[in-house]
Amino acid sequence: MNKSCSNCFKKKKCIKEENIIGKNIIQKKSCYKFNIFDWLSNIKSPFEGNKYDFIEVKFKNDRKEFFINKEKIPIEKGNIVTVESKSNIGYDVGIVILTGELVKLQIKNKNINFNKIKNLYRKSTFKEINIWKNLKKKEFSTLLKAKKIAKKFNLFMKICDVEYQGDGDKAIFYYTAENRIDFRKLIKELASHFHTRIEMRQIGYRQETAKIGGIGSCGRELCCSTWLKNFKTVTTNSARYQQLSINIQKLTGQCNKLKCCLNYELDAYLTTIKNFPDFNSKIYTKKGIAQCMKIDVFKQKMWFSYVKNPNNWFRIEVKKIKEILEKNKKNKIAPPLEELTTINSSIQKIEFTFKDFSI
Repeated sequence: MNKSCSNCFKKKKCIKEENIIGKNIIQKKSCYKFNIFDWLSNIKSPFEGNKYDFIEVKFKNDRKEFFINKEKIPIEKGNIVTVESKSNIGYDVGIVILTGELVKLQIKNKNINFNKIKNLYRKSTFKEINIWKNLKKKEFSTLLKAKKIAKKFNLFMKICDVEYQGDGDKAIFYYTAENRIDFRKLIKELASHFHTRIEMRQIGYRQETAKIGGIGSCGRELCCSTWLKNFKTVTTNSARYQQLSINIQKLTGQCNKLKCCLNYELDAYLTTIKNFPDFNSKIYTKKGIAQCMKIDVFKQKMWFSYVKNPNNWFRIEVKKIKEILEKNKKNKIAPPLEELTTINSSIQKIEFTFKDFSI
């Protein structure tokens, strides 16, 4: 269930760079999700009296946590370390992805209490690493067996991922469900089958997609499984402000929720639309009342059509529309739309007929 980069799928190995001289491999680097460039790694702290060093450790998929290096153990990025578990029972094993002052900055940005950060025990021994690797190999088969067991109890839930603790003392089962589920019998069955402590952790559909991964409609890896950390609410208003057609099939992602990328350019559209008149505003001309049909945000133009003849659209600059609205407030009627269209524009008028939409 661990995701890999595009190079890994081609080589079928989690290797990004490989320098070979003859038959000897000199350099070999693995790819990690949310890999961060430590631009403060060679800079010493200007503050004196620092008691602890902080590191950031990555576990399976997108799970990352901060730890304190009380014993001042020399730790570098990429080291496999043994750390204190969340339940304070046993230990966990992960990979160091960040060290030094940059970790402190991230802790402050996330408003994490320094006193609640767990401890780093040591660099993982050869025995601990072997146990950890064997448990990772078991996760996929454990997931398949857990799904079969959950199906026997007819529970309306989907177990999407399994993660073993570094020492194998506990297994975390991630699941999605629409309603509350009583899985007490399921926990007993899983504990007796796998002979370990069981923890059921419910996640959302976006978090499920981030764990599984995939390719989006843009042809690139999903944002949630590569770099996106925080999920913000996405509504259909984000599509309306950007003049996108409300097509649910195109706007929804693999999680069956609205795509997170709808919010990427939303702020730019909102700031630009502030300079536009109200979309529902109507202008009074000599040929009749005209209403707005479409907004061109980038070219600062609006498309208007007569209420009695909505098939003919006319493109007019925003400045002219504002002038016309001010004249209408003074009970002055504007000239026809044909005279207000942009002279230099290649397309001044568009007429829609039913033949244009025939299949």
